[in-house]
Amino acid sequence: MTTDSTPSGPASRDDQSDPSAPTILLRGGRVHGHPGATALLSVAGQVAWVGSDDKATTHEGAADRVVELDGALVTAAFSDAHVHLTMTGQGLDGIDLSGTASLAEALRLVESAARHLRGRPVYAHSWDETKWPEGRPATSTELDRATYGGVVYMPRVDAHSASVSSAMAAVARVHGMEGWDGTGVVTRDAFAAVTNAFTSAMTDEDREHYLDLALRAAAERGIGLVHETGADHLTSFADVHHVLEAGRRPGRTATVAYWGQLMDEPDAVAELSHYLGVLGLAGDLCADGSFGSRTAHLLEPYADAPGHGYGYLSASQISDHVVACTRAGLQAGGHVIGDAALHTMAEGFRMAADVVGIEAMVAARHRWEHVELPDSAVLSTMAELGVWASVQPAFDGLWGGPDGMYAARLGAERALRAAPLRSMVDAGVRIALGSDSPVTTMDPWRAVQYAVWHHNEAERLAVGQAFEAHSRSGYDLAARAGGAIVEGGPASYVVWDVEDDLPVTAEGLPDLAADPDLPLPIARLTVVDGHVTFDREGV
Repeated sequence: MTTDSTPSGPASRDDQSDPSAPTILLRGGRVHGHPGATALLSVAGQVAWVGSDDKATTHEGAADRVVELDGALVTAAFSDAHVHLTMTGQGLDGIDLSGTASLAEALRLVESAARHLRGRPVYAHSWDETKWPEGRPATSTELDRATYGGVVYMPRVDAHSASVSSAMAAVARVHGMEGWDGTGVVTRDAFAAVTNAFTSAMTDEDREHYLDLALRAAAERGIGLVHETGADHLTSFADVHHVLEAGRRPGRTATVAYWGQLMDEPDAVAELSHYLGVLGLAGDLCADGSFGSRTAHLLEPYADAPGHGYGYLSASQISDHVVACTRAGLQAGGHVIGDAALHTMAEGFRMAADVVGIEAMVAARHRWEHVELPDSAVLSTMAELGVWASVQPAFDGLWGGPDGMYAARLGAERALRAAPLRSMVDAGVRIALGSDSPVTTMDPWRAVQYAVWHHNEAERLAVGQAFEAHSRSGYDLAARAGGAIVEGGPASYVVWDVEDDLPVTAEGLPDLAADPDLPLPIARLTVVDGHVTFDREGV
């Protein structure tokens, strides 16, 4: 394999003490996981002590900082099991179309951005044509008119299709590719081509700026660890290196990464994974697309258009890939949403298990992303083979139910079967929650709320289940210590301001299941491996 820089080696912080981390004493609050505890001391990046306020005074003299909690809740930091960090930063710096009420409004924002940027490329993202009265994406002609012939990359909210200007289409050379519709909308190969063409102009300085924005946003939401899920249709080797390096720095949310590339030789898998510093070849290795772009692979056709979507991998390809990763001691998996694609993925994993054995499959902690329409047979396969589900409750929260975008694409009955969180847990499938940012916002408490108020009542989780799936589970999936406050464990925790009259669960968490409109906790202080990553009072 030819590479253009030196290998990065392992891609995680040491789970050992860090003498550079300050000694922080918290007191006067509630410490989750420790009934009756009101104080916590972290030393050298580790939780040194948890106890009561009266005992906290013995530690006061050693503390570099004493935080008066005033009744605040302290929990372990969240994890986010599926993000695209650089794209998230781009989105924070770009033109957000998620709130637009019409195509005309979106085009006005693009035109305004083009005037401000004075000829530089326009990145406008997160539109959803199902919310627009026009009911369709923008065309190249409309984008050309809005920007006077400029370069426009305008990805849909699901990041599986985009509208592009004529100049962008020409730069990416998409004419004649699979997924080019001739009007300016790209999917499949054409979408990958325009994405790569647009991001290829990014400088190292640009990337650092975007990563800083994204990691700051993560810290503000109380996230201590994110799973970067890259692939060559979205990003680059260089981007993975930058993401991992950014997450190693003290005072930043930590990062782990996966790379979605199909391979069939264990030695090649090990070499590429070591070079990139990733935990495995999983993440956004796409077995299919998305519901919104009608590219997820379905057993029955879409409700609002002809076709079943697209399957991008065969069972034999999946099997060869999983065997190679398992034998290399690394995680395998991929992006899989539709029921047809899930059946293909399950068949491929079954074939792999016949080669390497069930015990080896379970030990590898393979993972599937999204898992939107699994049936009982698929869940049984996942449970037996120890396959994790990396899932996003916001997908149901934002687009599910009998009247949402999923219902428009799938029909109400299939929409209510999407993202079956309770069925996964009941089947014995371990789940780790995430956002797929920038597809949805990194917002763990909102995700917990979505999970406990799933549109399908039968698929709702308890608050404690959802919280653990968005904290400890993400650390477990990445084989890292964290996700719980444990003496001797990593000092990765968050101080939350919670409304005084908010009901609480038996575990002491905000009982978001009591009412769907309850105010969510707000992070006051986020600490990762003993270092402050966000301090609202210090901003």
